[in-house]
Amino acid sequence: MFIQTESTPNPATLKFLPGQTVLDAGTADFPSAEAATKSPLATRIFAVSGVTGVFFGNDFVTVTKGDSVEWDHIKPAILGAVMEHYQSGQPVIDEGTQQASAHAEHTGEDGEIVTQIKELLDSRVRPAVAQDGGDITFHGFDRGVVYLHMQGACAGCPSSTLTLKMGIENLLRHYIPEVTEVRPVAV
Repeated sequence: MFIQTESTPNPATLKFLPGQTVLDAGTADFPSAEAATKSPLATRIFAVSGVTGVFFGNDFVTVTKGDSVEWDHIKPAILGAVMEHYQSGQPVIDEGTQQASAHAEHTGEDGEIVTQIKELLDSRVRPAVAQDGGDITFHGFDRGVVYLHMQGACAGCPSSTLTLKMGIENLLRHYIPEVTEVRPVAV
């Protein structure tokens, strides 16, 4: 098995490409070791000292490290953990574990606007940020303000504010006049 790595715009994250499907559908975010208990792969990666976050996409794993450790020191151990997992035959996420829907549900009078926002996010934004090892999902819409949740490499990325304001906000405002602003949320 050959696992490729790619840098991301966030210096604290690295994207690992195992050359096979990680998740059949959706994404999975593990911001802590405690959150990773339902995933044998995430649990293995968190066993590497210095790992502070794990995120799964369709064909990649994004790992976030702490400030006190260098990639040169932990990258070989992470590669080993990923390889060991795939050789074990265990599932990436335990069977019976419910994957949450990527976007938050929205009920109310703005349903048509929210549907348009989600469609633009799914068709234009999410594929682009997945290439950088992250994901951005809809969290809410209130009085013209769109609230988005950033995951994986996008969470804590130095360029995430620029991406939100100059990229996503401009895109949404162009297609949906009711949108006035985009703000990040922490879940």
